[in-house]
Amino acid sequence: MERFLKQHLEFKLDPWYEALSTIISEKRAFLDQTKGNFQRFKTIVDSLPDFVPSKVDLRSNHVLVGDKTDISLDERKNLHGKLAQLCPWRKGPFNLFGVEIDTEWQSWMKWDRLTPHLPELAGRRILDIGSSSGYYMFRMAAENPLFVLGLEPQSSFYYQYLAVQKFLRQKNVFCLPITHDQLPRMDRYFDLVFCMGILYHRKSPIEMLKDIHDSLRKGGQIVLENLVLDSRENICLFPRDRYSKMRNVFFIPDLLVMESWLVRAGFTNIQCVDVEKTCLGEQRKTDWIQTESLKDFLDPKDHNRTIEGYPAPVRAVFIASA
Repeated sequence: MERFLKQHLEFKLDPWYEALSTIISEKRAFLDQTKGNFQRFKTIVDSLPDFVPSKVDLRSNHVLVGDKTDISLDERKNLHGKLAQLCPWRKGPFNLFGVEIDTEWQSWMKWDRLTPHLPELAGRRILDIGSSSGYYMFRMAAENPLFVLGLEPQSSFYYQYLAVQKFLRQKNVFCLPITHDQLPRMDRYFDLVFCMGILYHRKSPIEMLKDIHDSLRKGGQIVLENLVLDSRENICLFPRDRYSKMRNVFFIPDLLVMESWLVRAGFTNIQCVDVEKTCLGEQRKTDWIQTESLKDFLDPKDHNRTIEGYPAPVRAVFIASA
């Protein structure tokens, strides 16, 4: 975490620099003396050997680190066991020295749909809100951005990122175990902000979009992926209790409402570049999650409805300019 500040000392006079330094120091102290899940996952990651990969491929569907011949069979079995203790692995997949982490989401499918519409990433300052295991950050790193800064407050996901980064050692990828609300205001700083699968968990989605807008330089862009209703009737779903068994889902807009939210937040040049119904080939249960997945969230007699009777998950990607 401190490495991010050291590499960007040219911004030391900016008003957010001291606030971010304070947060990083506080989080470092917390992680050094932590308890509970953070301590459990930290112990696992700290115990991982310092294997040096003979090859790295950030452009394959699996983020590929090393080859199975880089380590012995016993070392690979030990590595598999430690990585399994970091479950559930949601975003991926990864292949670490021959250990294939078959994550719940086949995230390369979304990445392949998204990449034809992305702006140039080389030399850009990028923020990834809710970065999970870092899969998308590592895929971005292949395009040589100035840096990608991830925010991931959940303990297992944050330490999954640290586990992969321990072997990858990507110098332009960073992650902080904080929420977007905890990030100091960094007005007009980022070139690109990814907010994927986050907004529907927010009680005040427009407020979050305005904060993202203000953090972007003039002409910077947001890549926003969200649950939507596949219509343009200017309607919004507010689940009574749960949506796909998730209690923390608040507003699911249709495509026209999503555009209106972006306009209200100050964005222009709004494009909906992808609308896709989530399928069982993209999100499914594997040995690496030990929990329910999409099939369990749908009506068993009608996969066009959730278990609660709402429209089944459809996700749309919007790109807009600040």
